[in-house]
Amino acid sequence: MCCPCSHDSKLVSLAYITRLHCYTSPILPPSPTLSLTVFHHREVEEPASGVSSMRSVFTVIVLCFINLLNYMDRFTVAGVLPDIEQYFGINDGKSGLLQTVFICSYMFLAPVFGYLGDRYNRKVIMSVGIGFWSVVTLASSYMPREYFWLLLLTRGLVGVGEASYSTIAPTIIADLYVKERRTQMLSVFYFAIPVGSGLGYIVGSKVDDMAGDWHWALRVTPALGLVAVVLLLFVVKEPKRGAIEARPEHTLQRTSWLGDMKALCRNPSFVLSTFGFTAVAFVTGSLALWAPAFLFRAAVFTGERPPCIKGPCDTSDSLYFGIITVVSGILGVASGAEVSRRLRLRTPKADPLVCALGLLLSAPFLYLAIVFAQASPTATYVFIFLGETFLSMNWAIVADILLYVVVPTRRATAEAFQIVLSHLLGDAGSPYLIGLVSDSLKQTDSYLWQFRSLQLSLLTCTFVAVGGGAFFLATALFIEKDRQRAANYTPSGERYVKESVESKHR
Repeated sequence: MCCPCSHDSKLVSLAYITRLHCYTSPILPPSPTLSLTVFHHREVEEPASGVSSMRSVFTVIVLCFINLLNYMDRFTVAGVLPDIEQYFGINDGKSGLLQTVFICSYMFLAPVFGYLGDRYNRKVIMSVGIGFWSVVTLASSYMPREYFWLLLLTRGLVGVGEASYSTIAPTIIADLYVKERRTQMLSVFYFAIPVGSGLGYIVGSKVDDMAGDWHWALRVTPALGLVAVVLLLFVVKEPKRGAIEARPEHTLQRTSWLGDMKALCRNPSFVLSTFGFTAVAFVTGSLALWAPAFLFRAAVFTGERPPCIKGPCDTSDSLYFGIITVVSGILGVASGAEVSRRLRLRTPKADPLVCALGLLLSAPFLYLAIVFAQASPTATYVFIFLGETFLSMNWAIVADILLYVVVPTRRATAEAFQIVLSHLLGDAGSPYLIGLVSDSLKQTDSYLWQFRSLQLSLLTCTFVAVGGGAFFLATALFIEKDRQRAANYTPSGERYVKESVESKHR
């Protein structure tokens, strides 16, 4: 019990007692001045998340840097793909496996790290994963030409590090910010996807040109990855889960992994938006690996560039595609977040509607880009720019949807589930599928059919984009109810029930 305080210091001491859990000294009575000073000090220095506002900003910057490195490394291979095909003597099907094995390991390990991320220190998990990713990426650059399977193995192991990061990082941002501020920070975080992807093409092609050897292109990101580990350990601070939302994690009872999965599968907004994002992953995965090679083959077919018979190959198309990816990605993510913000003033269904609009608008421009490839390179690049801009509109919005329709203690698991499903049906198989269809359509090994078969195969992406838009339109039907249910609940066994204002006062 707390000792009674004097009448003069009653109000100040009450704040003191509440803030310091009724602490009193047996020697000195609580001083009103000291109480007020301590009260204000704690109020400023210890926000609900346990992380100061300045450190929260630095945390987001470090997470963005690491996310940029992840995507930069992922698409460096695509930037030098013609050299890799020539070096190992592989066809389109085997080339597609380079992306598929990476995505498969990334996909299957995501639930493991999602489970760990909801229960253990997230900073430690990410640090170990990124360190491992850096070492394995460096090792992949030393594979001799007769051991293509070893290159596939190391690219698969790279997925271990990325799974440890991608499932966890957005949940840290969610525990640092809420509402509009969270959307803004997630937009900044997801800027790293198109920017990192574009830099992968740019750095890969330029390092290949300068060194005259594609292996050096894979040695850039490992060094930066080790820098990222140091920043992660010394700059990032683990926030309290759910505390920023006035629902500290100790009030949110943890359920089993099976219980988490059952709850997620009963969440229509989460499931439908995940299928919509799967379409995005399918299209971006296909374009990411095959677009530079497709543009190169179109130039060879029209006689604008010589064929790649002996390396190093002409990588200018990778450079141009990388620049387009960076610029269109920045515009797409920024415009998507801004349009969504403005539309929220009119309808609570704004987020899924903007995602649907982006996919439905990207489909015709991607179709025109593929069709015009042999007729007008300039028109092709313009259509690619427009298609990628609309495609990028949903990156930050999809992440925000997940965070506000899923409760804090299940977010890393939900991130992992979304990664598994979107990659399983999306970019895990799409690069290999596109390459396989291209090989099956190829009637001869002429430059004409090398280009034409890949062109026909890539047209699949436009129809998948339309299907993804339909899933986001369906999400709009459930988004209001699911958002309200996630914001107002208490755990009751394995089920979540709404908590009304009246029940709090009973």
